[in-house]
Amino acid sequence: MLKSILNIIKSPITQRVCLQTFQSQTRSSNIFNNVNARYMHITSINFGQDRRSLTASAPKKDEGVDGERVVDIDNIFKHNDMFPDVNTPNKFFNDIPFSEIPIVNIKCTPNNTLMTLSDYKGSVKIIHTCGTEGFKHARKGTNVAAQATAITLCKKAMNLGYKTIRIRIRGLGPGRASSIKGLQMGGLEIISITDYTPVTWDPLRPRKAKRL
Repeated sequence: MLKSILNIIKSPITQRVCLQTFQSQTRSSNIFNNVNARYMHITSINFGQDRRSLTASAPKKDEGVDGERVVDIDNIFKHNDMFPDVNTPNKFFNDIPFSEIPIVNIKCTPNNTLMTLSDYKGSVKIIHTCGTEGFKHARKGTNVAAQATAITLCKKAMNLGYKTIRIRIRGLGPGRASSIKGLQMGGLEIISITDYTPVTWDPLRPRKAKRL
């Protein structure tokens, strides 16, 4: 038992003595003047600093809300025409009054994304969903499916002669931001985005607790 304890204590002492003798020899001799001696177990002197710089320069994780960060909040009040007013329905966008621009209604649910294109009178021209696009089962509720559905809707709308649209979006599904992004990628010009998701101020009573 005593021998094993002495062997454990002896090894770091011998390593320290060998290291001191090696450093003294390198200082005294002229051969090793241009050699940088350092501990073998240290990989980098500025390891912590390099790690912090790498994490700071890494791109942020995309949570599917990239399209939500379009408007700079600090510059909202610098634009006088950002929000609608009394004269907005009479304003012209691409030679079309605002009140006569066709509307794209988007309903985002956790399981699907439904999109319809209607004129200003309310008559529906195009209906398209993630299911009719070809996505099955759980893939219908993804943001990829919503973006592909929006691009297909753009092609059909442009074939009918529509180039400028308004958007009315409803729901809190995963295809909320990607559907708007798909409409923009398809080539349609978006004039306004209206969110009319219903908010209940008197919600239903929750279900009773499960008995164990």
